[in-house]
Amino acid sequence: MSDSASAGPGLLGPADVRALAAALGVRPTKQLGQNFVIDPNTVRRIVRAAEVRPDDVVVEVGPGLGSLTLGLLPQASRVIAVEVDATLAAALPGTVRARLPEYADRLTVVHADALRVTELPGPPPTALVANLPYNVAVPVLLHMLERFPTIAHGLVMVQAEVADRLAATPGSKVYGVPSVKIRWYADVRRAGAIGRTVFWPAPHVDSGLVALTRREPPATRASREEVFAVVDAAFAQRRKTLRAALAPWAGSAAAAEQALRAAGIDAGARGESLTIEDFARLAEHRP
Repeated sequence: MSDSASAGPGLLGPADVRALAAALGVRPTKQLGQNFVIDPNTVRRIVRAAEVRPDDVVVEVGPGLGSLTLGLLPQASRVIAVEVDATLAAALPGTVRARLPEYADRLTVVHADALRVTELPGPPPTALVANLPYNVAVPVLLHMLERFPTIAHGLVMVQAEVADRLAATPGSKVYGVPSVKIRWYADVRRAGAIGRTVFWPAPHVDSGLVALTRREPPATRASREEVFAVVDAAFAQRRKTLRAALAPWAGSAAAAEQALRAAGIDAGARGESLTIEDFARLAEHRP
């Protein structure tokens, strides 16, 4: 017997997810980072935490069998689901028609690799809500924020360790490249923890929710590429001072020290103490 009744209107419970997968001949693959959400309460929690508005156009990356999609459709004006798996992409509209027929016209499915998507059909997206595949979570997140500046807010579920890194502030042990680069686009905060048992198959790690609010990039003469280049250089050798770590970027340790001094940054500091604004200022003074 299906557990859809206990799941609530339209939502998928554990037996529903397994039945859908079996009907499609789908077996979750580690290669695609597939871990399907089987707990309706987790879906409700994500949708609630995402603060989706009735006029939002939500882009969802990796909808899989549709657990989160079914939770989003009643709340948003449109959901654009980007799915790399051809079988899952083809099946999603039918799942929605069967379970939430009154909202089926709000769904657009794009069969594509999210890392290669440069445009989306219909109105521009205003929100990003997704259970991101663990293996590409940070690149996908940065790519979507770069390519779609209309995304004003979002909530993503990622590996707990990645959530900690994204939300980390300067001085934290886990503050690093993702922490800095995400703040070019958005203010970030941890929005909760998710256990392993809400997925099928259950992953070997916990998950975390990260909330995003779009912000203006730092005011700088440097380009985003130039700023990101100095960020990468600063963290390439974490234990080194900036004077040493930035020597390859600047051409020499002396040139790095000169750039740091011009930017008003202590040459003996390390990358984990700098904000995105510091890195932007530093990029302006590259020799």
